[in-house]
Amino acid sequence: MLTSNGLYTDDIKEQFVQLVGYNLSSVRAAIITTASPEKERNKHAIKAINDFVMLGIQTVDFIDIEFDSPELLNNYQVIYINGGNPYMLLYHLKNSGADKVFNQVANKKSIIVGASAGAMVLGPHIQIVNHFTPWMNELNVNDFRGLELTDKIVFPHYDREDLFPKADGKTIEERIRFFEQMNNCNICRLKDHEFIWEQVE
Repeated sequence: MLTSNGLYTDDIKEQFVQLVGYNLSSVRAAIITTASPEKERNKHAIKAINDFVMLGIQTVDFIDIEFDSPELLNNYQVIYINGGNPYMLLYHLKNSGADKVFNQVANKKSIIVGASAGAMVLGPHIQIVNHFTPWMNELNVNDFRGLELTDKIVFPHYDREDLFPKADGKTIEERIRFFEQMNNCNICRLKDHEFIWEQVE
């Protein structure tokens, strides 16, 4: 599930429950906190764990792949990738070997929920991040290739001009169109209440 804000609406929660497809009380869920410097104290990570518990999932753990073994992800049926800094997240996914583990869990038909930056890294690359917010690249990441679990290039928070102030007077849409023309690609624009479901083959 590619989302801007995770399980943000009742509709997204309903779709999530349908995707899981079995007794939620027996499901184990992991929340990856790596993208935010606040880690498990990040308000969106806290909301995610509360959402899972409210839905009936009894086992929910925080995992930070910057420090924790990515092999732990094999123990969960649901993996939620919290948002934050896409560069930091992508760097640690690759540096830890979690990118390879994600291929394993996807093949086991685990449910992967990407929120904001968590959705962006699941695609072919995060070059759109470099187009909008290059100053976030504090780790000097130069390999923007994503996990390629989907061919969708996601731009989250498409309806939030406040998060992406106008550059040279241009709106989010105008800047995305320029990026699409320059890179010969299509960007999936996701508003905060929207999501995309992809089945990994």
